[in-house]
Amino acid sequence: MSYRAVFCQIPPNLVSRASTRAYCRPASKFTLRNYATTHKEDPVVSETTRAEKTLKRFWKTVGIDTRMDGIAVTLDKRALKTQSGQTLLLPENKRLVATLIANEWENQTAVLKPHALPMTSVASRAIDILRDEETRSAVQEALLNYLDTDTICFYHDDPEPLVKLQKRHWDPLLEWARSTFDIEIHVHRSILFHSQPERTRQILGDVLAQMDPWEMAAMERATYVTKSFLIALALVKRHLTSEQAAVAAQVEVASQIERWGEVEDSHDVDYYDVRRQLGSAACLITDIP
Repeated sequence: MSYRAVFCQIPPNLVSRASTRAYCRPASKFTLRNYATTHKEDPVVSETTRAEKTLKRFWKTVGIDTRMDGIAVTLDKRALKTQSGQTLLLPENKRLVATLIANEWENQTAVLKPHALPMTSVASRAIDILRDEETRSAVQEALLNYLDTDTICFYHDDPEPLVKLQKRHWDPLLEWARSTFDIEIHVHRSILFHSQPERTRQILGDVLAQMDPWEMAAMERATYVTKSFLIALALVKRHLTSEQAAVAAQVEVASQIERWGEVEDSHDVDYYDVRRQLGSAACLITDIP
């Protein structure tokens, strides 16, 4: 069983609301084993994979090992691995990330909870995948495609509570994007056959191209979680906090709850999971000198 099968591939499949609920809700034994199926051809073999085979904690201690070439998080003095088997090695300025990853593993008790490892997965994504130029280009293209269906570019005229929330949380964000990047952003009242200007796409594509792997991984996660390129961009550029980004992303849900009430095991699960995922993205791009 590889590290990737449980911990490292949250974007795009595990950050979707439907699949997130599958991880957050009580699951049957069959369902858990389905997520942990072993691939015989998997080349990655390490002590860490023992946890994935059993879905149980096997290690006694979690540590942070400062090395000549960076910082590693260890389980019983063995470094965590990324999807391809590389050491999950962080630069010195990512000490906060290392601390949060160590905390995630320390707080795994008898049974592993993959959804409770957002820092591990997003850091692995940055280290292992987004340094490959071909994959990076594919990710950039996929993220740019969100512009045409961006959540905050589709307004509703009713009900009144939703209109107010859109104006409060989306209008300032759109104005920030337009003025900061000198771009035109179209807002629509229907979902049929709309696209953003090609110049806008080119400029924002250049912005993505200038991001380092940490920013790109954070951008990818935030986009998939919020279904909004612009909310994710504002988070990565530190215009929004993770809480503000979560509120902007859940405007429609907030309106539904205000009108109809909260659906147990749905709205409440989404509320915390969105903040968990966006928080991990925000922390990933936080540097400590």
